[in-house]
Amino acid sequence: MKTLQGTITSLKNAKTAIVTVSSRKLHPLYKKYMKSTKKYACHYENMTLELGQEVQINESKPISKTKRFVVANVVAK
Repeated sequence: MKTLQGTITSLKNAKTAIVTVSSRKLHPLYKKYMKSTKKYACHYENMTLELGQEVQINESKPISKTKRFVVANVVAK
């Protein structure tokens, strides 16, 4: 089961949070670090979330067409 940590960037849909996960990867030829970001649609219920919070998300079974992750807990505000 995959666990990621990212920042909430959108809360416009009901029970859905868009979480942006940033990572650094080493380029295989040039040996420089590149920053890459990816957005995940995450399901949440019975939680009070705000924009900009750091959250931990866990992989789950498909909930809808785009939601494959669930917000586990809030790491920092």
